[in-house]
Amino acid sequence: MPSVFSRIIGGELPGRFVWRDDLCAAFLTIAPTAPGHTLVVPREEIDHWIDLPADLAAHLWAVSQLIGRAQQEAFSPRKVGLLVVGEEVPHAHIHLIPFRSLADMDLANADPATDPARLDDAAERLRDALRAAGHPEVDA
Repeated sequence: MPSVFSRIIGGELPGRFVWRDDLCAAFLTIAPTAPGHTLVVPREEIDHWIDLPADLAAHLWAVSQLIGRAQQEAFSPRKVGLLVVGEEVPHAHIHLIPFRSLADMDLANADPATDPARLDDAAERLRDALRAAGHPEVDA
């Protein structure tokens, strides 16, 4: 059975995408800890990040840096943090979190009832920053 992330990437479930290429996609989480909290997910369903082929892991890292720079521009956080946990969905993924305090990095502080309009606004701000940086992989 496909993971929830595969279903989002495949269009079966909705997602607020900010990046798509042949190897991965990035979309906002529906339960963010901070505005702009984004997931970078390989298209290939691999459960544990340590099992990612080296070239795919390098690509995910490179895309994460590009998105992190755009998050810095769009949200002006103290820093952009990165988490690789993988407990909640059995599909490798990277959390990119523009944080103002370390509490924003704690997934226990995720807001499962975030206003959809706030998520839409955060996605558009991030897409705008990625477009301004010249990235054609941005998906509206």
